Amino acid sequence: MLRLENVWKVFDQGTINQKVALKGIDLNIKEGEFVTVIGGNGAGKSTLLNAVAGTWPVTRGRIYIDGKDVTGLPDYKRASLIGRVFQDPMLGTASEMQLEENLALAFRRGKKRGLGWGVTNDERKIFRERLAALGLGLEDRLTAQIGTLSGGQRQAVTLLMASLNAPKLLLLDEHTAALDPATAAKVLEISDSIVSREKLTCLMITHNMTDAINLGNRLIMMNEGNIVVDISGDEKKQLTKNDLLQKFADVAGVQEETDSVLLS
Repeated sequence: MLRLENVWKVFDQGTINQKVALKGIDLNIKEGEFVTVIGGNGAGKSTLLNAVAGTWPVTRGRIYIDGKDVTGLPDYKRASLIGRVFQDPMLGTASEMQLEENLALAFRRGKKRGLGWGVTNDERKIFRERLAALGLGLEDRLTAQIGTLSGGQRQAVTLLMASLNAPKLLLLDEHTAALDPATAAKVLEISDSIVSREKLTCLMITHNMTDAINLGNRLIMMNEGNIVVDISGDEKKQLTKNDLLQKFADVAGVQEETDSVLLS
């Protein structure tokens, strides 16, 4: 579903501020895989996700989604293939628009649009069913402005919007980092439920080792622009936090304070 071939990203190339953020990344993610990505600041996690999303062009290499070469396509031309949830709950929704209006925009992503009702009764029925599945009572607040919801509620709605049309690829960009622990746990539970129910292919960036271990069926660790660990199957099921710290120490050459380095 997602394939990266020798992908490089260099910022400020040819200047004294040059930084190589991705160093020849090769990655294949199969349809239906839920991949968590972990690494310290500057490891290349967010750059990888933004390269896939088309936020900026890569310096070298090719990117394919569902067999389609999207390397030269900007983010808005990848919108029909990708759903994305950002770290900031305020992003991804229009605060002054109603809940049902936000969902209607997401429902029509990638489709031709013309003159007609903003939200149809059939759409409202679908929205109520999907919102009810979140377990937050939002199915009775379709006409509420998104800006009146809490951060956790908005993030849950953004998750629903990103997955409403079953995208080829769902990108979760540290989407619980700005939430309190209890709300983050609820949003992660909803994330896991949506990915499983819709059988989505998902790439989730996180700083939380426990979340990276417990969620998904594959874990990737990045360091200095490289993928240094790739674990799946039974090995991932048996993985512990100490195992992950030791693997990071082995590949990064850091023998002490590995947890602070990995999570810096």
